[in-house]
Amino acid sequence: MILDRKSFLRLTGLSVLARKLVAAVTPKRWAMVVDARKCLQKEGCQKCIEACHRMHNVPAFAEPRHEVRWIWKEPFERAFPSQENLYSQAAFRDKPFPVFCNHCDNPPCVRVCPTGATWKRDDGIVMMDWHRCIGCRYCVAACPYGSRSFNWLDPRPRLTQMNAEFPTRTKGVVEKCTFCEERLARGEAPACVEACPEKAMVFGNLADPASEVRQLLGARYTVRRKPELGTRPEVYYIV
Repeated sequence: MILDRKSFLRLTGLSVLARKLVAAVTPKRWAMVVDARKCLQKEGCQKCIEACHRMHNVPAFAEPRHEVRWIWKEPFERAFPSQENLYSQAAFRDKPFPVFCNHCDNPPCVRVCPTGATWKRDDGIVMMDWHRCIGCRYCVAACPYGSRSFNWLDPRPRLTQMNAEFPTRTKGVVEKCTFCEERLARGEAPACVEACPEKAMVFGNLADPASEVRQLLGARYTVRRKPELGTRPEVYYIV
């Protein structure tokens, strides 16, 4: 069969539309995989933290008790207390691992929030509505990973630079990593993933068997933070 140009373009357009419709109805469950060995290749690297905090207007407080953080680093023994033992690999012992909100499949923070300021989306992202947060800090107490920060002071004067495209917060509210949901809406990867020079972070759809995160989880041994608590974290670490 020979197609004229008009028919070819029409069929091509229908094909593109069909792919978009399939993508729209494909379930999503966002997850992160961190390759620990790649992450440790560049000692002292803070690129993921810097990119995240710059993108999301995370303030810099001089006093540790007022610290606000979306991504930070913890030594292996503190990040994975149930995995650490006397015979842990020397390559990981005392080494810093990037940690953030685990966007748990069973998030205790959501259950305890009295106003619905924190909730879990259908794609698994645990969100924060800073306008509805009343500062009760129940979610801070409920999170077993220390992934939430409370603004004891007004964070805005502490911003070294301002990203006008992302909202700032106020005194008396909780904040945390949101997997860069605003970037995902534009089809972009989270800022930390994009900024990592070693490509140690992989982000994708856990519900898609062909996604890179699923391929990695099927081929490599991974651990999660405090899995014994039953929160079902969706951040995995290749060790």
